[in-house]
Amino acid sequence: MKEIMIESEFITLGQFLKMTDAIQSGGMAKWFLSEYAVFVNGEAEDRRGRKLRPGDTVNVPGTGRFRISAAEGTKPHAD
Repeated sequence: MKEIMIESEFITLGQFLKMTDAIQSGGMAKWFLSEYAVFVNGEAEDRRGRKLRPGDTVNVPGTGRFRISAAEGTKPHAD
């Protein structure tokens, strides 16, 4: 499982797909999610605006499995 470090409280699924090179541009996110299965924390997800926070896992078949992690110095989200 690959670690994806973020420096903010969250990133969207669309931003994540671009970071992992699953898509070339943010505009492709909606199309990609309608054509391919993507799983967030083990559940199918098709919303490009889904917020991913440190601790979340994402499985993009054909691209890989990833864990979202907070970069050093990033404040954790308070629930």
